[in-house]
Amino acid sequence: MLATTYRRPYKVRVDHVPDPVIEHPNDAIVRVTRTCICGSDLHLYHGLVPDTRVGSVFGHEFCGVVEEIGPSVQNLKVGDHVTVPFNIFCGSCEMCQRELYSNCRNVNSQSTAIGGIYGYSHSAGGYNGGQAEYVRVPFADIGPTVIPQGMHIEDAVLLTDVVPTGYQAAEMGDIQEGDTVVIFGAGPIGIMAARASWLLGAGRVIVVDHVDYRLDFVSRFGPAETVNFREVDDMAIHIKKMTDWMGADVCIDAVGAEAAGSAMQRLTGVKMKLQAGAATALYWAINCVRSGGNVSIVGVYGPTFNAVPIGNALNKGITMRMNQASVKRHHPRLIEHIQAGRIKPREMITHRLPLEEVDEAYHMFASKQDNCIKTVLIPPRATNIDMYPNGAPTQQLH
Repeated sequence: MLATTYRRPYKVRVDHVPDPVIEHPNDAIVRVTRTCICGSDLHLYHGLVPDTRVGSVFGHEFCGVVEEIGPSVQNLKVGDHVTVPFNIFCGSCEMCQRELYSNCRNVNSQSTAIGGIYGYSHSAGGYNGGQAEYVRVPFADIGPTVIPQGMHIEDAVLLTDVVPTGYQAAEMGDIQEGDTVVIFGAGPIGIMAARASWLLGAGRVIVVDHVDYRLDFVSRFGPAETVNFREVDDMAIHIKKMTDWMGADVCIDAVGAEAAGSAMQRLTGVKMKLQAGAATALYWAINCVRSGGNVSIVGVYGPTFNAVPIGNALNKGITMRMNQASVKRHHPRLIEHIQAGRIKPREMITHRLPLEEVDEAYHMFASKQDNCIKTVLIPPRATNIDMYPNGAPTQQLH
């Protein structure tokens, strides 16, 4: 089969690799129909994630058709079209029982800090990813969700990560009715967090970035007020001026390890790799939130230390919450929002490219070319797939 493989920093390509096979009675083999490039894939692409090996198959956002099931699988059947969460989880351990699926204790023997993730290096379990024609899905009775009738395939593929991660970013902020929410990062996660903030009761949403076309997009999709940090001398002072000198009720870091905006953070965190990425957005979040406010972190950082102003967080009495999204937990609510027309995730998709053009797709996304917000890759076996894989809607959805 064809699959996206890692060669070296800033270089991926499509190679022929062996087809996946059933390795455990509860496995399924899924033929991929849509897969995406995620902002956190760029950390792999740029060589910032430990133990990313040559030949690793990338991709943790994918949906597809069940082609084969192991003898223990009872909740899926061959032919089901499913959306697959980016995190792999057993469903039975203590963490899974708490619905902390991203913290499953049984799927990643390499680490006590992170669970299993498709296509995200051996530090996340070494599982092959979904930027491929086929993928092995472990714990197939637990993870995948059958795509509901009437749901567009491009809405379904964004339920694998972007939509639930943006939603959980807002949820962890514990937004109260009328709160002012400031989101750092206008990539797909930040854009979705802006939309979700309104669903959870925000009274005002402000998004900070430095890329004009992304700020323009979130101003419409969120909708949100926007700040270009290149035009700001002191971010904390600027946000305080915008909020009657109180600061935001909730700040969300939707950027992570490759934040721009601070020369020293970039130098030590990204270029010199002396810490787990540039924590500029987190630094701003702590300093821009009001005393007693909440900071939510979904931006991906590495496992080592960061230069974080923890003393400021202590002195301001800030509550900080962070985690990888527990995707499956959010599916029922998010499917309801999509079916009701409250959110239309596929409107974030700006580029659709064949899987064979993945090198160009990564370069375009990483370089923020051609006003790229979200890229979907289409494997060669899926080019003619129905847009509504499990049946067209019975009525027009608005």
